[in-house]
Amino acid sequence: MAEVPAVEVITTAAIHLMSAAAVKCGLAEGPDAAEHLDLDEARRLISALAGLVTASAPDLGSQHAAPLRDGLKSLQLAFREASVIQDPPGQGPGEKLTGSVV
Repeated sequence: MAEVPAVEVITTAAIHLMSAAAVKCGLAEGPDAAEHLDLDEARRLISALAGLVTASAPDLGSQHAAPLRDGLKSLQLAFREASVIQDPPGQGPGEKLTGSVV
C-alpha cells in the first residue's frame, strides 16, 4: 500500500461504492437483478460516495474527479427513477453534498 498513489486508493474505493450502489438500485445484470433492489442500502452507499467524491475532488484534479462525479450523478438519478416515493429536490441521497440532480 505504501507505493500506491492516493488517487488510486480513492478511485478504487469510489468504484466499489458505485458498483454496490448500482446493484442496490437494481442495475445489476441478469434475470435476478430486481431481487437485489434495496433502496435503503443504495441511499447509504450513494451518500457515502457523495462524501468521498466531494471531499476528495479538489485533490484528485478534474481528470479523475469528473468521471466520479458523472458516475455519482447517474446513480443519484437511477435512485430517483427506482423510487416509488420521490425525495424533494436536494433531499435525495448525497444531494446535500452535491446539490439537486433534478
